[in-house]
Amino acid sequence: MPSEKNCDLVMSGSEEHLVPAAVDHAVLQHGHARTPELEAEVKSFLKDE
Repeated sequence: MPSEKNCDLVMSGSEEHLVPAAVDHAVLQHGHARTPELEAEVKSFLKDE
């Protein structure tokens, strides 16, 4: 996910576990609001490995 803070965090795992962890990180470390739109944006950046 693009970051204004040049965050280089990379996560991997199942969508079930990855999305909540990524949303938590975005909220706690980057000051985003926890919204359904944020969750949808996070999901849009997922890639199959």
